[in-house]
Amino acid sequence: MSIKTSVIGFPRIGKNRELKFASEKFFKGDISEAELQKVAAEIRQYGWQKQKAAGIDFIPSNDFSFYDNVLDTAFLLNVIPERYSSLELSTLEKYFAAAHGYQGAKGDVKALPMKKWFNTNYHYIVPEIDDATDLKLVGKKPVEEFNEAKSAGIESVPTLIGAYTFLRLARYNGNKKAKDFAAAAVNAYAELAEKLATAGAKWISFAEPALVFDVTAEERELFKTIYAELLRKIGEKKNLKIALQSYFGDIRDVYQDVTALGFDAIGLDFVEGLKSLELLKTGFPKDTLLLAGVVNGKNIWRADYAQKNAILAEIKKYVAAENVVVGTSCSLLHVPYTVAAEQKLSADILKHFAFAEEKLVEIAELASADADALAKNKALFATARVQANAKVQAELAALTAADFERKPSRLDRREVQKAEFKLPAFPTTTIGSFPQTAEVRANRAAFRKGEISKEQYVAFNQKKIAECIKLQEEIGLDVIVHGEFERNDMVEYFGSKIDGFVFTQNAWVQSYGTRCVKPPVVWGDVSRSAPITVEWSVFAQSCTKKPVKGMLTGPVTILNWSFPREDISLKTQAQEIGLAIRDEVLDLEKNGIRIIQIDEAALREKLPLRKSDWHKEYLDWAIPAFRLVHAKVKPETQIHTHMCYSEFNDIVRDIDNMDADVITFEASRSDLKLLDALNDAKFETQVGPGVYDIHSPRVPSEQEIVDALHKIIAKVPQQNVWVNPDCGLKTRGETETTASLKNLVAAAKKLREEK
Repeated sequence: MSIKTSVIGFPRIGKNRELKFASEKFFKGDISEAELQKVAAEIRQYGWQKQKAAGIDFIPSNDFSFYDNVLDTAFLLNVIPERYSSLELSTLEKYFAAAHGYQGAKGDVKALPMKKWFNTNYHYIVPEIDDATDLKLVGKKPVEEFNEAKSAGIESVPTLIGAYTFLRLARYNGNKKAKDFAAAAVNAYAELAEKLATAGAKWISFAEPALVFDVTAEERELFKTIYAELLRKIGEKKNLKIALQSYFGDIRDVYQDVTALGFDAIGLDFVEGLKSLELLKTGFPKDTLLLAGVVNGKNIWRADYAQKNAILAEIKKYVAAENVVVGTSCSLLHVPYTVAAEQKLSADILKHFAFAEEKLVEIAELASADADALAKNKALFATARVQANAKVQAELAALTAADFERKPSRLDRREVQKAEFKLPAFPTTTIGSFPQTAEVRANRAAFRKGEISKEQYVAFNQKKIAECIKLQEEIGLDVIVHGEFERNDMVEYFGSKIDGFVFTQNAWVQSYGTRCVKPPVVWGDVSRSAPITVEWSVFAQSCTKKPVKGMLTGPVTILNWSFPREDISLKTQAQEIGLAIRDEVLDLEKNGIRIIQIDEAALREKLPLRKSDWHKEYLDWAIPAFRLVHAKVKPETQIHTHMCYSEFNDIVRDIDNMDADVITFEASRSDLKLLDALNDAKFETQVGPGVYDIHSPRVPSEQEIVDALHKIIAKVPQQNVWVNPDCGLKTRGETETTASLKNLVAAAKKLREEK
């Protein structure tokens, strides 16, 4: 008997990134809203039809988004700050204004904060709730998309960010908290459920990933209060069944509550849910479906059917076989569309990959227990994929405590570096990249395709570097960058220059909004066979007397923004990458580069969602992996690092432990709330909290930056403060970048005059 199958969510950027390109044209006014909506409809139809063709029983609708599902939920529930709702724009334009800001004839607003979505490389927009927020159902998106699927012959399951997770993730600007909005949320969700039932929906799924966090007694009561009342209200509609979906971990703190509430289906993650099987042993409701997330929705390797079937066999000891539904561990949003789009990698490599469409096949084959499929899968896993690199293994084995400790101390190094660089108070710099124009991208593409020689490629980039440095000198920046015109992506670029990685051609995934990335794949043991950035950095330094930062990506970020191996530990992979980047750091230093930035933008990304696991499972190897990279440099070499959109307040002491000399943070979208944590931790590292948001096209005024700096020096010793944007400038336009940086330098000079 073939058991049923389910998918939590499907990619939505378009197989060829159609949504990205259409959205960007819409922002520029090149296409109408109707044309953008047409592209979106085509993307939704593609996903639904692929899932239907694969035989998936529970196909989601409302998993599509123009930017982010949490922001969708905010607009659905009228959680729209007045500064956006009052703009004389269409609803969709207001939505985009909240997502990435708006500056034009009809107003000037910053974007809402953006944070990492749990332990993924996806970002969500943080809802903002104040005491006057009138939370109620105002949107129609879930009903409209259900009807759209229905008209295409798809009986879908409308999928919603649940009320508990939405309220848990929101930011509260006032005296009211989540519990004060619970009743209104229940009413709104119940009203929506009624509309969906009227439209013909048989199921509705509430996604509650926040249940995999540590749940306090107060939060547990909030969850129970919400769902006891919501299930009561929806229960009056006998024809609508309710699923509670969790992912990214296990729900150990609320499992007994979830199983007692009376859901018709419960989704559990058996990939990242370390205790999910253990929880099942305590009991599972007899007439409830178990949506068993056994196929990894976050990685791209083929599923080992023997391993997955062993898990399913264990599950069936506690849940009747007819009630087990085989599905994904999380949304397939986090993987590319299809291996079929890859034309350049060999068949021997591609046979090990399963992207979203291939995972649909895996789900179906696991559910059907197809003998031929099982045999082919067994043969795939019977042979070693790659051979170990003996040299790398020996280097790892030879590491000692001294390889992770830099001497002298940071405070002693600071005095040496003051004398070395003689920088002014509030030194100014940028995070690294400068705008990547069409001309820059075309040069890189022409070289990759063999249309121009290496000499032509290098000459073009050197010209751009020289122009970039001249511009920075004219603006008045104190520490210069070379602009990174040779780089496509901060991780892909380094992965392509080190052994042990493979690269896809079209394996794009969404990072946020229109931002798509193509993660490298860690294929084997990692090592560096030749310098990567030295030539560019040396040329850049020859163009100026000001210090030029060598720009590198750190080992933890390279790993976290790649698809990692599953046959060895993350710690081992991070150390292998760390050794490779250490070689690059030491070569830069030997060639006269005195400031080296080693970005760890994604440090927090794989932080376990439960605090009890933070150190043992992650920080105890992630922080040392960074220290491994720079521990051998001279005292006068200044080491910078950078971290982007995330919450750092609760790991500030661990970040200080990275032993960098300077760290730049994203802080602008969070209104510099990080400052209190830095102050409380007596943060030693010199710090540059970002003073303006580079993910928005708006230009900050000089006074806006001055005000931000005043907030900073109220909490951080001013001798420790650097002035910088909050991230790299690659995605920005040249005109707005120049204007913003001029205001940044003017603001720093004003602060110096105030001293």
